[in-house]
Amino acid sequence: MHELGVVFHIIRSLEKVAKENNVSKINSVTLQLGEVSTVIPSYLSSCWKWAAAKNELLKRAELIIEKIDAVTRCDSCGAEYSTVEHGKLCPECGSQETWLLQGMEFLIKEIEAE
Repeated sequence: MHELGVVFHIIRSLEKVAKENNVSKINSVTLQLGEVSTVIPSYLSSCWKWAAAKNELLKRAELIIEKIDAVTRCDSCGAEYSTVEHGKLCPECGSQETWLLQGMEFLIKEIEAE
């Protein structure tokens, strides 16, 4: 479960931002998580609850996860389609000359603090 390591990385980032901005308490953190980022949202939430409870800055901070749909683009015909539904093979022309347009993101979008 690499989600715990991801949570520790997020916490370190939040502690740095809090220090730079003289923040003593964070109320919520909004993450944007790509659909094919390999991070499992339910595991991430469980790890967050455990780790945040042990950190004064984040003791009651809510983790909000926004999913970014995975979209693939076909270089052959220009179609954009759902990666999860169709994979690498373009549903419009059958080409495998495709690339992931979005869906691997893992970003801290917003921090609500006191």
